[in-house]
Amino acid sequence: MKIEILGTGCPKCKKLFENAQAAVKNLGTSADVLKVEDIQQIMNAGVMFTPALAVDGEVKSAGKVLSVDEIKKIIS
Repeated sequence: MKIEILGTGCPKCKKLFENAQAAVKNLGTSADVLKVEDIQQIMNAGVMFTPALAVDGEVKSAGKVLSVDEIKKIIS
């Protein structure tokens, strides 16, 4: 599984990245959690509001910081 956090590096983006890492660790699943900070890649994904969370290339959330539990629901 590939989880991407799309955002320019703002504090909210960093928090979403941390929460995604914690969710993967809590579930004990294997997933790559990556940060995407390139604005062109973010726009190509169709994201207009950051931070965004994408799982295997599909945007699941945009414009808010999901909690660890919310991310766990998305990826499980």
